[in-house]
Order: sequence, then structure tokens, then C-alpha cells
Amino acid sequence: MKYQKRILANGLRILTVPMPSFESATALVMVGAGSRYENKKNNGISHFLEHMAFKGTKSRPTFMEVAGLIDGIGGEFNAFTHKEYTGYYIKAGKNNIEICLDLLSDMLQNSLLEASEIEKEKGVIVEEINLYEDTPMRKIGDIYEQLLYGDTPLGWDVVGEKEIVRSLKRDDFTSYLGSYYSPSNMSVVVAGGVEPGKAVEIVEKYFSNMKPFKTGKPLKIKESQKKPKSLLKTKKTEQAHLALGFRTVSINSAEKYPLWVLSSILGGGMSSRLFSEVREKRGLAYYIRCGSEHYTDAGSLVVTSGVDPKRAEEAVEVIISEIADLRDGKKRIKKDELKKAKESIKGHMVLELEDSRSAAMFYTTQDILEKEILNPSEVLKKIDNVTEEEIMGVAKKYLRGAGLNLALIGNFEDKGKFEKLLKLDTSN
Repeated sequence: MKYQKRILANGLRILTVPMPSFESATALVMVGAGSRYENKKNNGISHFLEHMAFKGTKSRPTFMEVAGLIDGIGGEFNAFTHKEYTGYYIKAGKNNIEICLDLLSDMLQNSLLEASEIEKEKGVIVEEINLYEDTPMRKIGDIYEQLLYGDTPLGWDVVGEKEIVRSLKRDDFTSYLGSYYSPSNMSVVVAGGVEPGKAVEIVEKYFSNMKPFKTGKPLKIKESQKKPKSLLKTKKTEQAHLALGFRTVSINSAEKYPLWVLSSILGGGMSSRLFSEVREKRGLAYYIRCGSEHYTDAGSLVVTSGVDPKRAEEAVEVIISEIADLRDGKKRIKKDELKKAKESIKGHMVLELEDSRSAAMFYTTQDILEKEILNPSEVLKKIDNVTEEEIMGVAKKYLRGAGLNLALIGNFEDKGKFEKLLKLDTSN
């Protein structure tokens, strides 16, 4: 799989990803702005705007006309909001790609943003916030990033706060659009069974008339942590949820590859170290996993788990012990363990890229966030080339007691008993 790229006169980037055997195709528009581009007065507007895009345009003034058009071609459509980007996509049969791009361009340029629809959608979004609040397995990630990044846009929830969402008006949406939705801040990708030349021609037809303008930049994160930190959200739950992690590197650092493999060794599957120790040997948790997550100026390696509240302290101790044993070489990385971790990452990537929507995401996120775009084969090679020495290097560099962070959701009144456990050779 390889991509082609073209840039229009207005700065819009077009990526085409030919997948000749596919009868379907995905058209995805990604904007280089998400919730970290917001301020205290409009927090949540990136996500809210994503909802409003489907509520009608000048030529298709109702949601039913928008939805009916896609239903009429047997397609699927949706959108998503990240802290650093927002995406809108339609997936359909390859012969209907022009309909998809026509509608996407219409939504981005001609949304009505009617005040009455905004008021109705506020209730929907408030209920979405309630859903996340009642889903600790999902909410723990928000609490963890609040701990890491504090009262900054990167530390705020993508969906926003109820009071702010309820206060938003039509002018807030048009102002936000006029600040960030420039074609020079967008990527359009067509992935699937469409010939690249034809795809570029159609994108140019519907997007070349957009007028470019200068867009703002998000507030940069300044990280300085000298001792372990914790954050507790007290909530009555049957299961306690925790996120334990360390500050690492941005998405453009070459160290992300050994960090990916390190996270796979620790908690990438049912045969990983943490799954074995925490769930299988001790029965402390139902789920436990480790991931390496990256923004354009920050990153984190984080373990998340749902544990028995009565044994939550034990779970934290075991997780920290396993991390220390790997970092200090007490439990060396075996050759077969290293190979398995790499194959697990590569296997998941290959399976995911069998879908045109995933392929579109793979390329557009790189185009928006990274300094270069790699094809899957190039990423797989970088993973293959990771050595044990590189893994141990990032482990010793970043898995330090001073950079340890613990977020918790559970029926606990005091986080003090957990803070006493946050020791990982802080002198390192």
C-alpha cells in the first residue's frame, strides 16, 4: 500500500491511497484542529461542531436529507474529534465517491448551524457527557490527562463541560470555523478502489473554491515534573479504575518505536507481563493494558486497568514492581518475547489496514500531526528494527519515579494510601 499526495493552490492536501481489489472507498476530511485549540469560553466546541455538520446545509437543509443521501447509496458516515484534529468521513461503494466528496465539501462549507438545531443538540451532548461520566473504563483516560496537563486545553475533556456546552451560541461556531477551518489546515484522503487521478479530479472540483486564511496554533505544553503525582475522582463503583504512567516523547520522536514495543511487552496482549501477573496469577483485574500515546509536543506510556477496589493498592504495587523489574533488568527481555511483541504490533496494524477507513486514518493523521508520512511497510520495518538496547534505553530514561503519575476512579475518600506506593527509585 502506497499513497500519492498533491497540494492545491489554496493549500488543501489531497492524499490518494489506491486499494485496487476494493469495491468500496472512504473519503475522509481531516482538519488540523481539535479540543486543544479551544479556550475556557468555548471548550467542547470542536466536538459540538462535528455534531452540527450533519444537521443540514444550504442545499440539503435537514438532517434527513443528509442521512437519506448516504442511506440511498448504502454508505456509512460519521465524524470524530481528537485533541489535535477533527475528522469527517463517508464510506461507500467506489462508484459513489463523488457523492461522498460533494456532501463532505457541502457540510464543511455550507452548514446552516441553525440556532434551533444548536439548542436541541445541546441536550444530546450533555447526555453524551453523562454517558462518559458513567463509564469509568473510558473516563479514566480523561482523568489521567487532566493529571498530566492540568488546567490547559490539552488537559480538558474533548466533549467539554456541561455549563460551557449549554452556553454556546451560533456566533461561537462561525467564529471557530473562521479561525481553523481553512483549506490550508485540511487533508482530504480517498482510500479504496478509486483510481488516484479520478479522486484528485473530484476533490479539486468540490474543494478548490475554498478560500485559505491563516490559522492559529495551540498552547504549547511545558512539562516539568520532579516528583510522583496522583489524582482521585471519588465515585461509587463496583470496580476501581486506574491509569498509571510516565511522561515520554512527542509523536515526531524516533523513540516512539521502542516505546511502542516496550508497551506491548508490558501490556499488549493476554500473554504480556502485566496481564500475566495482575490478572492470571493474582486475579486482581478483569482488564489491564499498556499503551504508548503521543501528541505533537508531549507523550505518555500508560497502564490502564479495572481492579477489585479492595485490592487496588496491591494492583498498583504489582504494576510498579513489574515496570521496575523490566527497567532494571531483573527480568530480562527474552528474544522470543521481543519477537512476539513486535509481531503483535505488526499483526494488529496489518489487520486494521484491511479496511479503507482505517487506511484513510493511517495516512491523514500522519499528514496532520507528523513531519513525514510513511507507508505501512516503512512503519513495519521501523518496528522490526527496534533492538533490546533501544527498549532498555527508553525504559531507563522515562520509567522514573519522579515522572510517575497515577489517576484513580473509585469509591475512595483519600488518595494518601496510594501516594505512598508511588516509589520507583526517584533518584534515577
